[in-house]
Amino acid sequence: MSTATVAKSPAQQPASGKRGRRLSLPVVLLIVAGVLVLTSVVRLITGADGITSTGQMSTALRLAVPIGLAGLGGLWAERAGVVNIGLEGMLILGTWFGAWAGYQWGPWVGILFGVLGGAIGGLLHAIVTVTFNVNHIVSGVAINILALGATRYLSTFAFEGKEGGTSKQSPPIDSLGKFSVPGLSDWLADLNHKGWFLISDVAGLVGGLVTDLSPLTVIAVAMIPLTWWVLWRSAFGLRLRSCGENPVAAESLGVNVYKYKYLAVVISGGLAGLGGAFLSLVASNIYLEGQTGGRGYIGLAAMIFGNWMPGGLALGAGLFGYTDSLRLRGGGDNVHALLLLLAILILIGAAYLVWRKRYVPAVITAAVSVLMFAWYALTDEVPNQVVTATPYVVTLLVLSLSAQRLRMPKADGMPYRKGQGK
Repeated sequence: MSTATVAKSPAQQPASGKRGRRLSLPVVLLIVAGVLVLTSVVRLITGADGITSTGQMSTALRLAVPIGLAGLGGLWAERAGVVNIGLEGMLILGTWFGAWAGYQWGPWVGILFGVLGGAIGGLLHAIVTVTFNVNHIVSGVAINILALGATRYLSTFAFEGKEGGTSKQSPPIDSLGKFSVPGLSDWLADLNHKGWFLISDVAGLVGGLVTDLSPLTVIAVAMIPLTWWVLWRSAFGLRLRSCGENPVAAESLGVNVYKYKYLAVVISGGLAGLGGAFLSLVASNIYLEGQTGGRGYIGLAAMIFGNWMPGGLALGAGLFGYTDSLRLRGGGDNVHALLLLLAILILIGAAYLVWRKRYVPAVITAAVSVLMFAWYALTDEVPNQVVTATPYVVTLLVLSLSAQRLRMPKADGMPYRKGQGK
């Protein structure tokens, strides 16, 4: 493959201008503030206080952690130019190895083995894609299938016959424990219960971040700024990202592209494995077959929604975790209130399209908004089937709406051979 194939010509590059512009931090904060105001208005109209309660936000954070860690894993791999569809399998390996070691030697050892299990999956993916140049999608799907079969097989030896264990689940595992920030947690909970406009909603949001925390939650959240600093503020990160943008140019500057791709994919697997360990050691204190529930794929969607950036990824994971928490707390009532919020947001989107003079998409978007308003007005509760599907519907919705602003690494998923630019 020639250099021209990897380094696209200017005509092939995304056009500069409005489509390629990134949202600045003040704009993002303004959007978040606007959504909070609308959410508070919806809460007052519908009486669904649970949509911004401290318990709701705490549950959302717990559900967002494995999604966010899987997304971070995908970010590391794809910034080095390797598509990692195998995140689901690496999550599965993390759940199994974390539970296996946690049952025998305690949860902290389980965390280390969960990371190791995911890293093994990452290493296999790196060998297949980097060394043998197998299609990245094919390799990722194979990793997912292999992880399912391997964990089922290993469970028959490791868990079956043990107290509480079967071929599909592990015995119970000791808890890591939970903590709340003294004083602040109780004060925010009291403020949230008052039901004041916006103030109580913000208190519920912040209160969920400081209440009933697992030590592993704190570690997981710390991975987001740490990833940003390593990839965007260190020489190591610059070299790694250059492998995902133009590996031929990176090689010409003395970068060992193979080494950085291997490191990135192994780290990717380790982060996904940490997310899997969270599921089996924190979320449930037991390994259950199928407990990942497609979170690896949702993590990949969060990464794409976040435009291959840690901050955007965190917002995406939080959004998916929040919609999933609606299913567990309040169910149909909360999702019914969410219909009104979505209808308002979609209507605002239609107005934005009119301002951009994109009239056909604006009409279609407005029609969707009217349907959402009608659904809300003509029903009192959302069916359980819709509640269960809400996180996945939101995943598809946000990806379709954000697709016009995405910019993946230029050489992401492209085959590379050492010396191919000569």
